Amino acid sequence: MALAQGKWVKLDQHGTGPGARSSHAIAIVGQKAYVFGGEFAPRVPVDNKLHVFDLETLTWSVADATGDIPPPRVGVTMVPVGKTIYVFGGRDVEHKELNELYSFDTCTNKWTQLSTGPPHRSYHSTTADDRHVYIFGGCGVEGRLNDLWAYDVADHKWVKYPAPGDKCKGRGGPGLAVAQGKIWVVYGFAGMEVDDVHYFDPACEEWTQVETTGEKPTPRSVFSTVVIGKDIFIHGGEVDPSDLGHMGAGKFAREVYTLDTETLAWKRWDDGPDSSDHPGPRGWCAFTGGKRDGKEGLLVYGGNSPSNDRLDDIFFFTP
Repeated sequence: MALAQGKWVKLDQHGTGPGARSSHAIAIVGQKAYVFGGEFAPRVPVDNKLHVFDLETLTWSVADATGDIPPPRVGVTMVPVGKTIYVFGGRDVEHKELNELYSFDTCTNKWTQLSTGPPHRSYHSTTADDRHVYIFGGCGVEGRLNDLWAYDVADHKWVKYPAPGDKCKGRGGPGLAVAQGKIWVVYGFAGMEVDDVHYFDPACEEWTQVETTGEKPTPRSVFSTVVIGKDIFIHGGEVDPSDLGHMGAGKFAREVYTLDTETLAWKRWDDGPDSSDHPGPRGWCAFTGGKRDGKEGLLVYGGNSPSNDRLDDIFFFTP
């Protein structure tokens, strides 16, 4: 069987960008990528500017934002629904876990603090469909969490879903994805790197742990995730944590894998013959799904490297 091949492209950057950072977040609306949060030195939030990268001109700018501008934070997540970006949680400069939900209107450049929602957390995971923002897991005040929440952007209400129970342990840095009407939790760090896969079906409000086959990735966390069709793509991640915890660099992976949510089979992707660029091993990146030249793919920006240096490059992967 021929190996699946994808292509990485390293994007040029013009203008003054956010610089090297990890534990930050990125979201694409139209042809612009919005970057918020992150750290250059471990656990120290860099800034609370909203940096904007034009995917056509490859030029950086800073949004002239108004309204309820969120304070600086690390371990934060953001997702777009339509032309609005939603930002949740993270950890502030005093290392306190946060639980406010903010929206940023990309048409008016206005921030709005919407509500406090799920319990305080950082290094959680967020995904969205066309009506809901989903939050799962992360590091809470009392330890790692395994709760799943949905924010209805039309009704402006939070819903807490049933707990998954002991099978799906509390974890930080998992993959979270909506595919085929189900919400998938992939891997993560639960005191150690884990390789279990679960999904929640909102229709029957039930959790299921699945057995996967194929070229299964090793246990990992803080990897990049995107859904294309029925496939969940993951790239990189931490496969062996540092003895120094968040202050050091663990061992990172560099490959791309997909999980087919119908067959539950994993597949590893190789670089195509004309793919000279590759982000290499990394984790704690900002990542998002997007389109380039009309093709869906994964955008990866920055992150942490095996040398514990923060990165400032941008790559786009197209399967």
